[in-house]
Amino acid sequence: MWAELVGFPPSDYWPFLTSMFLHAGGIHLVLNMWLLWIFGDNVEDRMGPFRFIIFYLLCGLAAGIIHLMTNSDSSIATVGASGAIAGILGAYYVLFPFARIVVWIPILFLPIFIHVPAIAFLGFWVIIQIGLVLTPDLTQAIPDVAVWGHLGGFVSGLILYRFLLRPGDKRENSLEPW
Repeated sequence: MWAELVGFPPSDYWPFLTSMFLHAGGIHLVLNMWLLWIFGDNVEDRMGPFRFIIFYLLCGLAAGIIHLMTNSDSSIATVGASGAIAGILGAYYVLFPFARIVVWIPILFLPIFIHVPAIAFLGFWVIIQIGLVLTPDLTQAIPDVAVWGHLGGFVSGLILYRFLLRPGDKRENSLEPW
């Protein structure tokens, strides 16, 4: 392992936390921050800033652990906030299933914008992640994407959000259907 060669002890657990604040490039950072901007503010409103930070870190840690459990033989460094962001997506999926998400669909050179419910947008995102997991050839073609980490973060968000809502704020599905 390269980490041992450069002096990091194999029993060091700090990378589970610090890796959430590193990214593999500009596009990786922009995509994560875009999703955080779209979905994070509503979830933070329901939790408050301190609980939201705890939630974010717990989802990121859970995603890192799931990724390690499913890819223990990988020698590729794991970086990015994607697992923590996926946890936010999981919370949003439950808390705001009927919120309208504007989706851009490029058809030839014409940009088409449509509104879809969050439950459909995020459900499609989960289906893509599951499809990546179930397609070994594709997963091997993009080995630097922590798909299991994405799914682990999403599921941890589905589970943990209710424990970190503000006291007395146990309502779900807070936005009305279309």
